[in-house]
Amino acid sequence: MKVVIDTNVFISSFFKHSTNPRKIIDLWKIGKLDVCLTKEIIGEYLEVLMRLGLAGEPELQEFIRIFERKENILYFNMVQKIDLEIDDSDDLKFIECAVAGKANYIISGDKHLLNLKEYDGIQIISPSEFLAVIDF
Repeated sequence: MKVVIDTNVFISSFFKHSTNPRKIIDLWKIGKLDVCLTKEIIGEYLEVLMRLGLAGEPELQEFIRIFERKENILYFNMVQKIDLEIDDSDDLKFIECAVAGKANYIISGDKHLLNLKEYDGIQIISPSEFLAVIDF
């Protein structure tokens, strides 16, 4: 199953280990999910983690190694820009990546994205909704 994970879900996984975001990241780490990523999304993940003071955290180093090894990652260098009016144009990068990767889901806690519900057949759902619909 291919997913795009919004930054808020990725970052939340670092703070509460028993939460739904953490469960989703754990599914990725054990190979149950393929995560679609772009340089822009990885950059945003790392920038926010650094800004929050997590630069030296072992979990961040683990993710950097995962990104380098490209484990369960579908990386897209170039994505087609989408002309879509949404409340936060910064969120377009997640939709563009999902389209490029033919993802099944965008997992987000961002109301701007969640209000769309779907784009081009890609479901946009919260972490709890995702965990309720998957069957692993």
